[in-house]
Amino acid sequence: MSVEFIGITATQPVSETGNASGAADAVSTQSESGAPSGAVIQPGYLKALATAHEEAGFDRVLVAHTSASPDGFTVADQVLTHTERLGVLLAHRPGFVAPTLAARKFATLDAFHPGRVALHVITGGDDADQARDGDLTDKPTRYRRTDEFLQIVRRTWESAEPFDHEGEFYTVRGALSGVRPAEPIPVYFGGASDDAVRVGGRHADVYAFWGEPLAGIADRIRQVRTAAAPHGRDPRFSVSLRPIPAATEAEAWQRAAEILRLTRERVGDLRKQFNLDHSAQQGSQRLLDYADQAEVHDKRLWTAIAKATGAAGNSTALVGSYEQVAESLLDYTALGVSTLLIRGFSPLEDARDYGALVRLVREQSADTDALVGAGRP
Repeated sequence: MSVEFIGITATQPVSETGNASGAADAVSTQSESGAPSGAVIQPGYLKALATAHEEAGFDRVLVAHTSASPDGFTVADQVLTHTERLGVLLAHRPGFVAPTLAARKFATLDAFHPGRVALHVITGGDDADQARDGDLTDKPTRYRRTDEFLQIVRRTWESAEPFDHEGEFYTVRGALSGVRPAEPIPVYFGGASDDAVRVGGRHADVYAFWGEPLAGIADRIRQVRTAAAPHGRDPRFSVSLRPIPAATEAEAWQRAAEILRLTRERVGDLRKQFNLDHSAQQGSQRLLDYADQAEVHDKRLWTAIAKATGAAGNSTALVGSYEQVAESLLDYTALGVSTLLIRGFSPLEDARDYGALVRLVREQSADTDALVGAGRP
């Protein structure tokens, strides 16, 4: 099974911790710091971060979204323009752009950069952040809207004839797009609630999980597959993790301790800066429950950062030597995970450094596939 690697992009240096390794950022006079530094849009930093991911062997980078984020379509186009092979996973919240228009926007981006665009559906777990853009609906309503939104998006991409749609949230008469993707644009989907699984099971090409212990991921895969089966779908799966590798295990844990110290110092400032609340998100609560159970799960899944940040996003780490972290990443692929979304605590430096992990995982995955193909367990 081919392993897909996804990193993350940003238009300015930002991290929970700052530059934990202490090395200087050669692109900006500001180091990668706990709070965003400098102008919100720093073209040189965005280009350097995208280039670093491409050179490290990543397949895509996530263009994330909040109510305060720069326009994701513009950011994605910049990433694609400044790289030759790297793709984007462009996060999009249904409800703010008409589905026919959103479909054309994605198809247009894909036409300029064929096969390099994927849609990451973010229904929205933070009521207050939704309200900042004028959406006052509750989560169950948002998931019903997402379901209908994706039905129309796919139909817009696929239909060569005008079509009508009348539903709870959208009414369309004679819709027909002049631009349609030559190949299907992959739809990634995330969420831990029953509503998320129900809707994602119907629509997701790739269902994304945060970095839970192996047993938790195995349970979630079974849950999503059960929801997808009645729709004739067989989704792939993604896990998001924060690797902390070093030459030796001892050095990795030293770095992890420093990252935790800096995170605890700066988490309050970050909460004020981004003004996000993850307390109602079931994915965050699951990570916090695991953190209460143990600081380390499986071989080296470390939960301390999740506990320190209130599990604000993907916040569980794999700590160890490069070989150990690669081994733990492969443990997830053995469960059926095909996509690994990995990002560091010093984004630019870690993107460059992760090239070693990407190579190790792909080499070992290829060796395993070869043994299986030869009939050996």
